[in-house]
Amino acid sequence: MAQERNGMSRNTMLVVAGVAGAVVLVAFWLLAAYGFFGALVLGVIVAVVVYLILFYGFGGPVEGEVAHPVDRPAPAPATSEAEAEHILHAPSDDEAYDEDYEEMAPATRPGAAPEPAGETPGETPAAESPAEAPVAPAAPAPTPAPAPAPADGDGTKPPTLDAARAGGPDNLKEIKGVGPKLETQLNEMGIYHFDQIAAWGPAEVAWMDGNLKGFRGRVSRDDWVAQARILAGGGDTEFSSRVDKGEVY
Repeated sequence: MAQERNGMSRNTMLVVAGVAGAVVLVAFWLLAAYGFFGALVLGVIVAVVVYLILFYGFGGPVEGEVAHPVDRPAPAPATSEAEAEHILHAPSDDEAYDEDYEEMAPATRPGAAPEPAGETPGETPAAESPAEAPVAPAAPAPTPAPAPAPADGDGTKPPTLDAARAGGPDNLKEIKGVGPKLETQLNEMGIYHFDQIAAWGPAEVAWMDGNLKGFRGRVSRDDWVAQARILAGGGDTEFSSRVDKGEVY
């Protein structure tokens, strides 16, 4: 509902101001030969002025209008001096619990261990004789872990030579993963040349992986076969070039 001021509502004021502005717009546009934009500006100005005159000229709310009081919460009842004194000196929850705890019988206190039945206070139970004491069984001896099965049965042993061919053995250290000790072990097993290693298949690789003492798994881990095929064909690898230059051994 629009607010009324001395009997005239705000909507009525807006209508009167709008009519006045429209009259001025039409009068200046058609009768005074003003342009439409100029007449529109004058009409808006007149409408605003008329509205302000009506709004503030008839100031004050409508008679009989009563302002509604704001509800306020009722004040808390005042605490009497005697009640305040009682609250001040009243024991806290912890103190009240301590007093109740002290008044309780020892057997009924929370957490108290029950007294063993059939014993008189002050009596000391007789110590059990050594014969009656239970004897803990001896711990069983730990079972040794089974030794790993020999790897001789894995794969197929590759062909070997009793000695190097004419011209001497190849420098197996040019294969990455083969050092001086491993080269000696390979020679003792009958492996002297690159083409021997290059001819190994998966079965031979598996057998060598399981039978190189101290170097198990080295053949497949460093891919000896691929390196040996390059070296057996007369090529070089990045590692073999470093060995030839003396940068490795």
